[in-house]
Amino acid sequence: MPPVSRAMIPDTTANKTLHRVPWPIALGLFFVIAIFFMSQLVGGLVASIYPLIKHWTKLQTTNWLASSVLAQFIYVLVAELTVIAAVYWFLKLYKRGWGAIGLHKPQWRDAAYGLAAVIPYYIFFLITVSIASKLIPGLNVTQQQEIGFTNVHGSLALALTFISLAILPPLTEEILVRGFLYTTFRKGLPILWAAILTSLVFASAHLPEGGAAGPLYIAAIDTFILSMVLVYLREKTSNLWAGITLHAIKNGVAFCALFIFHMS
Repeated sequence: MPPVSRAMIPDTTANKTLHRVPWPIALGLFFVIAIFFMSQLVGGLVASIYPLIKHWTKLQTTNWLASSVLAQFIYVLVAELTVIAAVYWFLKLYKRGWGAIGLHKPQWRDAAYGLAAVIPYYIFFLITVSIASKLIPGLNVTQQQEIGFTNVHGSLALALTFISLAILPPLTEEILVRGFLYTTFRKGLPILWAAILTSLVFASAHLPEGGAAGPLYIAAIDTFILSMVLVYLREKTSNLWAGITLHAIKNGVAFCALFIFHMS
């Protein structure tokens, strides 16, 4: 996939107005960070309602939240809906619609672009990991990512897990990161710097997913490369749906590897 340049960007109304959002860059960045943590808090609180109703002990509640697929699904669903609702509220506050951040009606070409980007993304990732491994001998490329779903058995549990990992995050993260955050950075920055900053923020959010083993640097590298490709798709198509498609395929492949073929 060639690097992004102005000549490659379609001359559409969406691209002409891409950087004309009214809110300050600092406010947009603060909003993204705040809603990232707030959504997790809201998701955790809602998921804890059932144990409260059942009058469970603290240990029972902790075990249920950690091991129940239903509890984890509720947490993810509420957290993702909180993000979407918050972005919608912010846009309405500034009298803007979803189109202001690149969420337009999906077209067949968006799915085609997303599908076509799958192999280039994996190639870029493998090359980057190979180089990083040579430059950083201590890089743990096999460190496991803590995704929260540990006891997945049965078709219903698999379906809830699939929705939680391969459907909801791609949609929400593209709206928040490549949509809202990237649009915010593009207000005053060239494409390359906006793409890099957006990808650094996205990658940083995945560092804690190493859990007790420490920062998950391999996931940060992965998500940084993924984000750069997703930004390219955003610019190329003037829409978020190509990126949503690629993101969903990438997460779907990981889901199949972990829960269908048990390759962990």
